[in-house]
Amino acid sequence: MSFDRLHPAVQHHIVNSLGWRDLRPLQEAAINPILAGRDAVLIAPTAGGKTEAAAFPLFSRMLTENWAPLSVLYVCPLRALLNNLEVRLSRYAGLLGRSVGIWHGDIPEAARRQIRKEPPDILLTTPESLEVMLVSSRVDCDALFGGVRAVVVDELHAFAADDRGWHLLAVLERVSRWSGKRLQRVGLSATVGNPDELLAWLSSAPPEERQVVKAAGDGPRDTGVRIDAVGDLANAATLISRLHRGEKRLVFCDSRSRVEDLAFRLRGLDVQTFVSHSSLGVDERRRAEAAFAEGRDCVIVATSTLELGIDVGDLDRVIQIDSPRTVAGFLQRLGRSGRRAGTLRNMLFATTSNDDLLLALGVVRLWQEGYVEPLVPPVAPVHVVAQQLLGLVLQQAGKLALDDAPRWLAGFLAKAGLTDNWQGILASMLEKGILFDADGLLALGPEGEKRFRGKGFLDVLSVFTTAPLFTVFHGGAEIGRVDAASFQVRQDSRAVLLLGGRPWAVRNVDWDRMIANVEPVPSEGRSLWPGDAVPCSFRLCQAMRDALLETEPPAHLTRRGAEAFGTLQERFGWLSRDSTALVREKSGRTRWWTFAGLRANATLADALARRGRGILTRDNLSISFNEDAGADGLAEDLRVIRDGAAELVPIALAQEAADMLKFSYCLSAGLALGVVQSRLADPPAVVATAAASVARVVNDCQI
Repeated sequence: MSFDRLHPAVQHHIVNSLGWRDLRPLQEAAINPILAGRDAVLIAPTAGGKTEAAAFPLFSRMLTENWAPLSVLYVCPLRALLNNLEVRLSRYAGLLGRSVGIWHGDIPEAARRQIRKEPPDILLTTPESLEVMLVSSRVDCDALFGGVRAVVVDELHAFAADDRGWHLLAVLERVSRWSGKRLQRVGLSATVGNPDELLAWLSSAPPEERQVVKAAGDGPRDTGVRIDAVGDLANAATLISRLHRGEKRLVFCDSRSRVEDLAFRLRGLDVQTFVSHSSLGVDERRRAEAAFAEGRDCVIVATSTLELGIDVGDLDRVIQIDSPRTVAGFLQRLGRSGRRAGTLRNMLFATTSNDDLLLALGVVRLWQEGYVEPLVPPVAPVHVVAQQLLGLVLQQAGKLALDDAPRWLAGFLAKAGLTDNWQGILASMLEKGILFDADGLLALGPEGEKRFRGKGFLDVLSVFTTAPLFTVFHGGAEIGRVDAASFQVRQDSRAVLLLGGRPWAVRNVDWDRMIANVEPVPSEGRSLWPGDAVPCSFRLCQAMRDALLETEPPAHLTRRGAEAFGTLQERFGWLSRDSTALVREKSGRTRWWTFAGLRANATLADALARRGRGILTRDNLSISFNEDAGADGLAEDLRVIRDGAAELVPIALAQEAADMLKFSYCLSAGLALGVVQSRLADPPAVVATAAASVARVVNDCQI
């Protein structure tokens, strides 16, 4: 039994202090590989016991091998999750005579000073805060990181999905150099479609020294998932107010604006409602999450931040306004329910449009097929290399030897496939004056000094771009943050914001300090934040098409959902699995229904435009033309496009996205655009769509 291999003190406190009769299967299975020092990824649904599965064997190693502080880093994507975990891990550590510390942007300087003076055994932090420690003149990196032996990466899938994952690998590489040893890496993840590849991406160990550990997951349960068609957000609020009274309901929306709007409507219907999203003040968010955890007949409305393992107590119901765009996101949210013995995981989709009804049908169809998206880290993170070169210059205080730079980042560069490219990135930064070569030592150049000296250096410490937001105060209390567009109103009116689901009238705005002062009012309001639509994958769009081709309404539709589905099927009566379709609409334009996803459609639209086609729009499901496009002529265009598909990239879409690539100013224009193009390209979907036959459909209705 693996449990018997744990240190006796760990065994004793699990049984006697915690009162556990046994470990969960994942926790038992993780003991041997972690005790052996292997890199591992632990896969389980939300609330699957992943934290303890990693912590108990690492505590055991800590005691058996007499690790001195600081020996374990515990990295999370969210400050709220770190705060949540600190309580639990501190309890376990305290039982064993060990300590836990926490360091992120909300932690006061006095607490950071204590960590520098007396490092804890385990430090909870974010990648950005790790970068702060590495570049801070107040931190003795030899003293703080010299004893680090292992790192736990919680919510690994959330990191690997974007550039924060590459940033994490780079800073871990630098910590490893300070420690003088290879760090054992343990990732905790929800279900993903390719766990072996995810582990290979995270790990710094050879294949024989790494292992995926999976818990037996729940299969699809149709009885716990329902899809409704409610029409709009007002109807959704009415439904939630009447449904499952007396129970705790977690409601997900995919934008902060909709979270605020729905919460305001629910409060107007006398529903006890709390709000959680990233733009609320930390105290406001904590109060809401704590009150919800202790309540019974109440609702918390949240963005995807509550997908992750933040504890808000036992939930009775999960409700999704519209639909997430991935099966993985759906599984994360579904996993927040059904934690108590004898309860079922459940989710109600309350869709507010035909498009969202179709999206929910596609997601659930893929889930029923057992499909979960493979997690592929974004390719060519050259801008992260630029960010790391800047970070290293700050870390080494202008004493970074030119030939030493790649040694700090060797593992990261190899995983990113950029070992041979970093010099070109450096050359661009030198040419632009971002960096300066002072006889073989790298320092900030004139442009770098201008951008990053003073508080500007903080911009170096993260790889994601966030729009500047105004901080909103009521008296001395921070309510949250909003975009400047929230203040735009008619000349004779005061702006009224929605924050925390409550309306606040703006008293004054300090545009220089980016601060707004507000007071509560009873009227309606709105708050705005920038956001980007997430493209749907080719596989999901094909599933949406296949759902429409079913002969019977799916069993998980409500009565109202089934009626809306029937109407959709009538409108798409010309659909076929064997061909795409050209549809003439009332407006006179022609729409080509591909069900190929935005990446493929953007690529095809660019290629067709270059062949003289008048393109009006492109989205996840279709491309529209400003002429009566003939099926025969389109087929010939597609034959030519298919033959050269490997070279095609979505030029227009990439140009729209290039400005959001942080540190693009460090790169040549061509290199920055090339990164975005390579990330948005979907050659297999382009080839499959271009190869399908095109059916000509004359249809006198507008979809």
